[in-house]
Amino acid sequence: MQEFIYFNNGALDFPLNEKIQVVTNSEDLKDNTYLISNSINAKSEFLAPEIDFYIKNSKDSLASKITNVSALYEINATKFDFSQDLPQNIEISNSLMIIYDDIEDYKSFIENLNKNEFELYKVESKLIKEIKNSIGNFEVIVNSNDKDIKLPTSQIVWFNQSLKKTKTGIFDPNILGVENTLEKIRDNIDSFSFKKTILYDKSICQYDDRRVSETCSKCEEVCPTNAITKDDKNKKLVFSYVDCIACGECVSACPSGSLNSAATSRESLYEISLFYKNRHPLIISSNVDLNSVDTDLKENVFPLVTTGDIFDEVIFLTYLQVSSSQLVYFSENISKGSKESIRILNDIYLKKYNKKAIYLVENKEDLEHALSEVSFIENSYFNFNQSELKKREIFAQRLQKVVGNDDLGVVKTGENIHYGRVLVNEPNCTLCLSCVGACNVDALFANEADFTLRVNPSVCTGCGYCEVVCPEKDCLTIKQDEIELSPVWFTESILAKDKLFACVECGKEFATTKAIEKIASIMGPIFAKQSETKKRTLYCCEDCKAKIMIKQGLLDA
Repeated sequence: MQEFIYFNNGALDFPLNEKIQVVTNSEDLKDNTYLISNSINAKSEFLAPEIDFYIKNSKDSLASKITNVSALYEINATKFDFSQDLPQNIEISNSLMIIYDDIEDYKSFIENLNKNEFELYKVESKLIKEIKNSIGNFEVIVNSNDKDIKLPTSQIVWFNQSLKKTKTGIFDPNILGVENTLEKIRDNIDSFSFKKTILYDKSICQYDDRRVSETCSKCEEVCPTNAITKDDKNKKLVFSYVDCIACGECVSACPSGSLNSAATSRESLYEISLFYKNRHPLIISSNVDLNSVDTDLKENVFPLVTTGDIFDEVIFLTYLQVSSSQLVYFSENISKGSKESIRILNDIYLKKYNKKAIYLVENKEDLEHALSEVSFIENSYFNFNQSELKKREIFAQRLQKVVGNDDLGVVKTGENIHYGRVLVNEPNCTLCLSCVGACNVDALFANEADFTLRVNPSVCTGCGYCEVVCPEKDCLTIKQDEIELSPVWFTESILAKDKLFACVECGKEFATTKAIEKIASIMGPIFAKQSETKKRTLYCCEDCKAKIMIKQGLLDA
């Protein structure tokens, strides 16, 4: 397999790297498969539309163009190397349910069907109670004579469909039109192809298995389809990849980084960012039709097309610092997380550099203005090996470099991206460390050397689980949705401190003083009524407690 192919019916006005095969005749493409191509006419694993976009619009010098086109191929090869969006298939039968309000809609629709083309079911919309599963395996629950009946079907045509979130395999002719609807349901017969689009690490998920209370389900909230749903009974996220439209909403809003794009992971985006040193990044979401965008790219503007809006505050800051430039982000329907990330970073950069970090553009006019304004930011370059680090750890190190020794005040986060600072009322804290066990991003931890409870606020996601599990009254709270742009934000601070309590019998240190005092304050009056010896066991280690109780039993005998 030839790795790189450049196909164009016309001739280029500059040569390409020898690693790139140039083809000008479509006949020469037959029976050949390539890794990366600029054209849909070549059979390839990856299509890179930004290559033609760059060649057509860039004002770079000839030498720079030769270098940059090669880099664009290498960038897409990096995407391929890291991609995990494996293709999958679902068998689709010819069973079809038509849901209607007006029987005339049903009659007019089936007139367009061939005889015996589908195994048809018709249901009035008022009878629909619930639709479970997805295309190829729908289970429609209808209410008939006060009884629930389950009807299986592969696809659904629903006039005036009323689902809050869309499901793949349900088509509304009033939106799509009858002809388009027919084309889609016929194309799906036998097999429906899709890709696994999301990678999930439940070990740092702020929802998974958190039994006490729901602390985070932002991904389910922002998902516009049924690709992510919650199993509240078992506190698990449920993924339906067939329903995912790869919009990036969940990835950009996930606070801990437990969700990742299978097409372009965080790891690959970091590797790709290295190509942008001393270049102006132009990030273009796949929801933009590049063929319709015709605008000059001034020198050093370098494009990158991503599948959906998967950039969050961490990835944005990585590209800002590696490039040492402002960034232009082009999306026609930006995800909530990406939009809020841009606002946060713009607030930070305005405080530090007196320049906005990112130009968010949604149309050609805004793009042209942003490209004329984008510039390098002096002394903003920073990079480090961030492999194996969690999302918030990466952001903390990068943001710490921005802040330096300055005190730049506070930046508010918001509805879709949360940061927080844990506060503890120390007199009420017994250092039981329930909060430490609850924190899966290591913002809270215990220092055994000096018996302290500590926090690193810069990595806290503000999920609130530590607050929920804290057994003490008026003890632990979280100051939500603020990032403190000062050096103390990135350093460990002591929330509570105690000393070990020594067993009154043998002198062995076995628990914190506050914990013993609390238990004694509750149980002491009760035990005192029984015997002073039993009360004394409250201040004993496990071994001595048993000895005293045995001795007490013998004396009583």
